[in-house]
Amino acid sequence: MSADSKPSPDVNSVIDPSQALVPEVVRVNEVRVEKGFWPKIRRVATKIPFAADALSVWWCARDPETPTAAKGMMLAALAYFVLPTDAIPDILAGIGFTDDAAVFAALMAVVGKNLKPRHRQAAAAFLRKLGDG
Repeated sequence: MSADSKPSPDVNSVIDPSQALVPEVVRVNEVRVEKGFWPKIRRVATKIPFAADALSVWWCARDPETPTAAKGMMLAALAYFVLPTDAIPDILAGIGFTDDAAVFAALMAVVGKNLKPRHRQAAAAFLRKLGDG
């Protein structure tokens, strides 16, 4: 499986908890997130209500103090966010990001306790900077 692999027909497998910690899946998700997160978040941050959560999760996933299991789930959610194809295409006005929002809501319920104030502060600072630009 490579980072450029097409998602399976069931794109929800990207965030499948039983697969999120498989080392090969984690590596693929890391590469997908590394390549796609910043370009996508810069394009859509002002259009999605969960931008602060997505950014907080990104900083938390990169934090060496975050437990490995939580990182695996976070990378899976971030990888789903950056996938060009997902359950509901992002280009559909009004509903395109509802599946992504649901993934982040579920993620926050499971591993949200790992988000520290510093992760949320970094997200808020980025959004402020984006708003000033």
